[in-house]
Amino acid sequence: MSIIITNSKARHEYHILEKVECGIVLRGTEVKSIRSGKAQISDAFARVEQGQVWLHQMHIDEYGFGNIHNHAPKGKRRLLLNRSEIRRLAESATSKGVTLVPLDLHWRNNRVKVSLAVCKGKVDFDKRQDLKTREADREIRRALHRRE
Repeated sequence: MSIIITNSKARHEYHILEKVECGIVLRGTEVKSIRSGKAQISDAFARVEQGQVWLHQMHIDEYGFGNIHNHAPKGKRRLLLNRSEIRRLAESATSKGVTLVPLDLHWRNNRVKVSLAVCKGKVDFDKRQDLKTREADREIRRALHRRE
């Protein structure tokens, strides 16, 4: 598994409750643009609509060598999951303050996969607390490194 793009904003803005890996339906020019690293998922989110999971606001640049049949940069893209997984995600996403957010795009067996997470939004206190713990861990590592 090699990661193509990560959504670093997601880990800062949300508590991750559950993760699931799913496939994504893409056209050829979309895959070529992703292969060249021209995609962005920082504003993306997923929704369960009519028994299917759709990824919204994911930006994939148009392929430079494409023709008139090039894809639209922003559009909803279908995610591939089992019915039981879709049902479980739909149940968890209906509660208040919970959303489905993509964490990264990665390759698995020459296919583009999405790590989708069920997330709950953090409040400012949680963000400050995370910064404090990260800074404390950094200071501990520095002290241990100086001691050696």
